[in-house]
Amino acid sequence: MTINIKGNLLNFSTPKIMGILNVTPDSFFDGGKYSTSDKILKQVEKMINSGADIIDIGGYSSRPGAADISVDEELKRVIPIVELTRKQFPSALISVDTFRSKVAYESIISGGDIINDISAGNLDPKMFKTVASLKVPYILMHMKGNPRNMMDNSNYSDLTNEICKYFSEKIEKARVEGINDLIIDPGFGFSKTTEQNYELLNNLDFLKQFQKPLLVGVSRKSMIYKILNSTPEKALNGTSILHTISILKGANILRTHDVKEAVECVKIIGQLKG
Repeated sequence: MTINIKGNLLNFSTPKIMGILNVTPDSFFDGGKYSTSDKILKQVEKMINSGADIIDIGGYSSRPGAADISVDEELKRVIPIVELTRKQFPSALISVDTFRSKVAYESIISGGDIINDISAGNLDPKMFKTVASLKVPYILMHMKGNPRNMMDNSNYSDLTNEICKYFSEKIEKARVEGINDLIIDPGFGFSKTTEQNYELLNNLDFLKQFQKPLLVGVSRKSMIYKILNSTPEKALNGTSILHTISILKGANILRTHDVKEAVECVKIIGQLKG
């Protein structure tokens, strides 16, 4: 399984690691940590040296109840970091976490490679056509509602079947629009309760039917620390456990705050599988 990134193929014969770089003041785990160019570059360098295959830059906090910001504010946060990362790490693969078509367009023009959309086009009707015109890979995530109200939209008659139907419709729309390289993300923590997150994890291999790379983002999320009566800062061990389960169930990309530990999960599972 491969995706085309500006003429180069990314092969998923082994799972890839996506390192999270939040340039927001209010993300649930690392908000405000990377507030200067020097801190940002050091973190990117650390992730790349630890084995990150992709750097995912986000300027809009999508934690439950996060404050809304304008398109201009998101551009102001994201574009300089994309440009800086591209300049200092010319061979890095850069993903941009945005649901806005204008931010997506400017990010790719500024040096980005992949668009990671938590709404799969639901929050911006221009997103599919924009991604198609840019000819870049597109990550489709499952979410109902928006970051401010998503936890009020966690009612499902059959969670797994509804998510599969959602991706079936999104993949068909992408095909019609001319988007060739898709990655699907079931959206752990987005419009899903803790119990639903674990039901989804248990049924993760159902999503392999779409024959698209599968991204899992569980890093330090409440589905881990709430059942352990802990905090995001103490959720690394739980994250590694869920990463291991995700790989065994077919995950192709792990989106994580902790690159080194995720790489170790991939190596150990690789050894197990021979």
